[in-house]
Amino acid sequence: MAAIRDAPAEVTAGDAPVVPAEFVEALRELGLVDDAQHPTGAPLAGGVSSDIWRIDTARGPLCVKRALAKLRVAADWQAPVARNVYEARWLQVASDAAPGAAPRLLGQHERLGVVAMEYLAPGAHRLWKDELRRGNADLGTARAVGATLARIHAHSAARPELARAFDSDTIFFAIRLEPYLLATAERHRDLAGELEALVERTRTHRVALVHGDVSPKNILIGARGPVFLDAECAWWGDPAFDLAFCLNHLLLKCLWTPAARAGFLACFDALAEAHLGAVDWEPREAFERRAATLLPALLLARVDGKSPVEYLSDERDRATVRRVARRFLKSPVERVGAVAAGWREELGR
Repeated sequence: MAAIRDAPAEVTAGDAPVVPAEFVEALRELGLVDDAQHPTGAPLAGGVSSDIWRIDTARGPLCVKRALAKLRVAADWQAPVARNVYEARWLQVASDAAPGAAPRLLGQHERLGVVAMEYLAPGAHRLWKDELRRGNADLGTARAVGATLARIHAHSAARPELARAFDSDTIFFAIRLEPYLLATAERHRDLAGELEALVERTRTHRVALVHGDVSPKNILIGARGPVFLDAECAWWGDPAFDLAFCLNHLLLKCLWTPAARAGFLACFDALAEAHLGAVDWEPREAFERRAATLLPALLLARVDGKSPVEYLSDERDRATVRRVARRFLKSPVERVGAVAAGWREELGR
């Protein structure tokens, strides 16, 4: 799922990209574009699950996106397009919980499946994934990500009435539990029992609002701190999924940028502690136990599920992921730091 501030996709010289008619219709009906105005814009690169555009209007640039029924991946991955209704709702809740932690919602057109939000200019925001690719392992950023995410979790957990607005079980299953954990179980039949049990536990443990795709590619770093993007997986469920999902990326980045391995592992510790230290909706130990058991499952999913990370092309790296993930799925631990320690040990061999 593309970050809002991604560079525009390339357009053939002399061709002006035509703004999709659904976008124009939605913006007009939402009152964001006058009937007489013909907005221009350009598609933003990197969209896997949505068409995402920067659209220039009289009031300034907007980011507009529309969910796709079939995701742009090699596997046959279908997903309900109604998910952007829940994304719009997540943006509003996140902004209430931690002002500035999400792009400002400008409107959502349910019939056309279009959501409009503020456009975050590249000059004022850095994509965390790009920073990590360069080996910039900033502990302050990691802490801020963990603490801000925990604020959103805590805010929502204290407001259980929000659950009614996020009845997206079917969507979360279709774009997270099935393609990540159950698809991986098909590849590792000896682990099917463990993975299916994690699916059932995650599916039925409902305590707070979950983003569902807390990845460095969906986090901008600005002057006011982290900004979380692309909440298409928004769901009322287990926030331990968000923590495990993000920590998983910091482990995998050790294989992507080996020279920064020590820094990434320090970021892992900093992010985990910042988040875990703010857990006030349940005992920290119970929450961390669920995150620690999800973490190896998500590791394995990123090499053998329907959405493998694009930067692990070396079979030796994929084998490393499998060894660590399988070890901790067979012998679960109660602390996320124990998984990181096993990862550090494996990489040091």
